[in-house]
Amino acid sequence: MPTLTRRVPHLPFWVLLAIVLVLVGADQALKAWALSNLRLGQPAIPVIPGLLDWVLTFNTGAAWSMFSGSAAPLALARLLVGAGILVYLYLRPQPRLLSVLLSMISAGAIGNAIDGLRAGRVTDMIHAPFLSAVTRAINGTDFPIFNVADMCVVLGTLLLLISSLLPDRKKA
Repeated sequence: MPTLTRRVPHLPFWVLLAIVLVLVGADQALKAWALSNLRLGQPAIPVIPGLLDWVLTFNTGAAWSMFSGSAAPLALARLLVGAGILVYLYLRPQPRLLSVLLSMISAGAIGNAIDGLRAGRVTDMIHAPFLSAVTRAINGTDFPIFNVADMCVVLGTLLLLISSLLPDRKKA
């Protein structure tokens, strides 16, 4: 527990904002590339055979096409979540790891919100055949095609969960 003499180290807000801007920029750049170079209905283009393919698709809902056709309300909710996380981090600085993970989640929410507000759908292009093999074995369906924003939300959330299960490190 922090005391007056020993404070929890945190990152300056501008660093967190830079993380969000870089991740949103990467997400939007890859989506622009996909829209320019891939075609809907085109067969998968292997990047790393068996691990990573490019496949253009669009989603008007959330993960696994839940809430399909709700792009505008979902985009507004995503934008509020992403901005809300940033406001929280500005007003209440958190330990470094927590701040970075929340910044990742914020970036993912904002990246997909931009698509939903601009185009009424989210552009997806990353297909992981090995993940589809796992989900096909479990329930007979392919793993969803996703994007950088989705990876930010999922990885940020998983790492947040894992870090919450680890014991606190005590500093001498």
